[in-house]
Amino acid sequence: MRKFSRKQDEAEINMTPMLDIVFIMLIFFIVTASFTKESGLDINKPPPSEDQPKDDENKALLIQVDSANRVFINMRVVDVDSVRANVERFHAEHPKGPVVIQPALDAKAGVVVSIYDQARQANVYNVSIAEPRE
Repeated sequence: MRKFSRKQDEAEINMTPMLDIVFIMLIFFIVTASFTKESGLDINKPPPSEDQPKDDENKALLIQVDSANRVFINMRVVDVDSVRANVERFHAEHPKGPVVIQPALDAKAGVVVSIYDQARQANVYNVSIAEPRE
């Protein structure tokens, strides 16, 4: 019978060919990625025309009602009875400008309805009531 020797040759894996292949693939992907052209559309925007509304035409009139039922028009305190005159003046300057009423959470509904009615009496039909603020 033959005696087995305890000395075994350790098996080695040669990594050089695998690294060569990885580097060749890396170079291939870098070269092909740099020469690909992404397709897209060239957009030429038209120059702004005079038909587009100016910023002044998009201006809105903000009417706020606080918790003490005071009325503010563009951060200025006014009387409830003078709302119609202010809305008419605003409508003369900005015919397409909207009127926005923003009440406080605990503002009286009668004041808000009165302001809404006065804005409608001023021939402004673009009147909206915003969400109440705290």
